[in-house]
Amino acid sequence: MISPQTIEQIKNRIDILDVIGDYVKLKKRGANYLGLCPFHNEKTPSFTVSPVKELYKCFGCGKSGNTITFLMEHNKLSYVEALKWLAERYQIPIEETAVSPEQAQQQQTADSLYIINSNAQKFFSNALVNSDEGKQIALTYLYERGFSDATIQKFQLGYNPSASNILSTHLLQQQFNPDLLIKTGLIKKNGEEWVDNYRNRIIFPIHNNTGKIIGFGARIIGKNDKAPKYINTPENEIYVKSKVLYGIYFAKQAIDKADECLLVEGYTDVISLHQAGIENVVASGGTSLTVEQLRNIKKYTDNLTIIYDGDAAGVKAALRGLDMALEEGLNVKLVLIPNNEDPDSYVRALGTNAFKSFIAENKKDFIIFQLELLLKEAGNDVTKKNAVVNQIAETLSKVNKAEDFSKQQQYVKQSAALLNVDEAGLYNLINTYKRNELAKAEKKNISNNTILTETNNIPAETDYNSLVQQDEPHERNLLRALLEHGLKKWEDDTTMADFIFHEIENFEIDNNLILQIFNEYKSLYIQGQQPTEKTFLYHENNNIRQLVIAATVSPYELSQKWDEKIEGLNITNRDVAHQDVLLSVNYFKLRKIKKMFLQNQKDMENADLDEQLRLIEVHKHLKQIEKELTQQIGTVILK
Repeated sequence: MISPQTIEQIKNRIDILDVIGDYVKLKKRGANYLGLCPFHNEKTPSFTVSPVKELYKCFGCGKSGNTITFLMEHNKLSYVEALKWLAERYQIPIEETAVSPEQAQQQQTADSLYIINSNAQKFFSNALVNSDEGKQIALTYLYERGFSDATIQKFQLGYNPSASNILSTHLLQQQFNPDLLIKTGLIKKNGEEWVDNYRNRIIFPIHNNTGKIIGFGARIIGKNDKAPKYINTPENEIYVKSKVLYGIYFAKQAIDKADECLLVEGYTDVISLHQAGIENVVASGGTSLTVEQLRNIKKYTDNLTIIYDGDAAGVKAALRGLDMALEEGLNVKLVLIPNNEDPDSYVRALGTNAFKSFIAENKKDFIIFQLELLLKEAGNDVTKKNAVVNQIAETLSKVNKAEDFSKQQQYVKQSAALLNVDEAGLYNLINTYKRNELAKAEKKNISNNTILTETNNIPAETDYNSLVQQDEPHERNLLRALLEHGLKKWEDDTTMADFIFHEIENFEIDNNLILQIFNEYKSLYIQGQQPTEKTFLYHENNNIRQLVIAATVSPYELSQKWDEKIEGLNITNRDVAHQDVLLSVNYFKLRKIKKMFLQNQKDMENADLDEQLRLIEVHKHLKQIEKELTQQIGTVILK
């Protein structure tokens, strides 16, 4: 893992304008910068970047964060990948924390495999365009398939010559570890001889989400009944077949922008669609869909459209991943290509616009398609029809997330009509499958001695809006004042943070998330550190990051022109910190006293005489505090 010292060094070197400026054209407006949001289509700029606070926020779509989260969101990187990207940009050496010898060896092996694959890709690409054999056999074949030079370069396509050991000789001359060369699947050893595995084949490099080459697909040229059409890299430390989505590196931004992923079977399907300008497409590599692949897709969109050949094998392949896709919360559609065509040939036959129209007009809901297919196969056989009812009920039981409840209702209504069964009965059957699954899961937990405990009453990654409490606006404003002014001087020997903590000592903060930030701030402050907004912009809890941004960034700011129009008043640069903190504290306290009044009145209703007398005194005391606060504020209005 990257050491905390390196992470801190990276954070200190970050220039948010430098990074975001690579992706968004920014124009200065006051203290901030404004541009068109890269996360949604807009004509009027609402994407704000604050270099002082080192954060961004779009007031159109709501996206917000810091430089690291921007890279994670925009470039679809993991946290570690974003840190490494920044470290490379600012030439910061990465220091790793201590790891076990096994972990270190595994990382070293992975790094070596990446280097070998990169070297091999350059060899293959060179052989394709610069060798006579490559040009006459492989390049001609690719041109015949309609691939342009730009497309060939983009996907880094190559060719492994037919000679038995030309690649082997090249790689061994580079002093690579022979054991690692065997792991890549590029070469093998027959007796004492080294032999190339992918002889006389077109090479398709396979990239991970960050663009590193993790393996290769090799397609034979010409007919050879004894040899498989495709050979793929064997599994190793960096190539895990169940996680591979061909083309994901080139498609991820297009998927995010279109909010839809098109899934096809083969490498050439992906390449042809990309060349036609349809870039939100990946391939499963001809394998059955896996949970890992579906979760990779879900990083970028909830909408999956599967485009497969219209033959029986294509339909069966498409249906295999249905239940898993539903469990992952994906909205799945299916398009079948007609006339024994595949996406590669069909897009070349129709052209881009006609192909897009075909996809849009022929999308079928996955579940309904499956139901219609099963009913067609069952015919008038009552036993088979009963089996269909059970199968559909089991499938619908996978739609079990709370946010998908309305989707399940719609499916039940449509399915019941097609099956000619009662909706209530279908619901009962679905719930039976759900209970069975829960029972299995519970049994598994018990057998594994798994004890589930709730370790934190604050959700790590939940919807921020669900955390908003009744007093949240006043509590949030107080938090803003603390983060913005806390380290400034209040009096000679105290800071504004000292004043805030002293004044609210006897008042409760109801919002758990705001309370957590207050407590963490206070802890850091007592330890002698100097917490600010930036401290919490890089917090591990996304909800805390989002709340801090929401509390401290406004879509409005005073124009500098006020100082030009009204000389001497210094409107935009005036120090209003004392007034801001005092008002924020007093409004917060007034709100809490309002609640105390209500609670006190409620307590009076059920109190005996002595208790009522005591509560009347409490009421008078609260009234006196309220009077003092309203005099300081200069108002008697309280909402």
